[in-house]
Amino acid sequence: MPTLRGALLLVLWVAPAGVVAAGIAIDVGHYLAEPGAISARGVPEFEFNRDLAREIERALRNKGHETKLIGEDGLADDLGRRPREAQGMDLFISVHHDSVRPRYLATWTHEGAERQYSDMFSGFSLFVSRRNGHLKRSLGCASAIGAELRRAGFRPSLYHADPVLGENRPFADRENGVHYFDNLAVLKGADTPALLFEAGVIVNRDEELRMRDPVTRKSIAGSVASAVEACLSRSADAASR
Repeated sequence: MPTLRGALLLVLWVAPAGVVAAGIAIDVGHYLAEPGAISARGVPEFEFNRDLAREIERALRNKGHETKLIGEDGLADDLGRRPREAQGMDLFISVHHDSVRPRYLATWTHEGAERQYSDMFSGFSLFVSRRNGHLKRSLGCASAIGAELRRAGFRPSLYHADPVLGENRPFADRENGVHYFDNLAVLKGADTPALLFEAGVIVNRDEELRMRDPVTRKSIAGSVASAVEACLSRSADAASR
């Protein structure tokens, strides 16, 4: 006959139905020597990426998942090595913030310094590689993230798919802002399902402020965590059938 304390511990130990604890690697895009895009107010993309990656990690841990943060110290200059550090995890997410092509940039003065900006484009984008050996799950999780972000009030940027304005990256899921980008080193070289997430366009002056807002970061991270949990649970259910 179990004691009351033992029964309570058993209840606490059993995970809710449908929830599967997973391992997720969160990659901080870029590094200190090559910090990526520079925002409209002069902040390196790497700082945005690190802050959001930490918030995503926190949201996933709060849901009971195992996480691994890659590149947080800004010294990981070998992009090909990053997905190898995620070996054994269930998903690899590379966190980034977006810019636009140089021809769309204008200049303005902020705090006495001349900066480049473009308010033409805004929104999130997601990328998967058809050279990744786990394309179906990669795409499923990318689409789930896009759908969850849309439910939270965020909107996808269609810039990257435009053959004239953008980069002519074909859509994998237009509605949820997912594109194919087959040659991205951190995606094609991953032994796990992998996706790259551009959270917002930081050369857009208004969007930069939103991306720097802790409330916005928390909302994005919560959406990502909920989507990842759902897509990995569905994958686990399908595999068990």
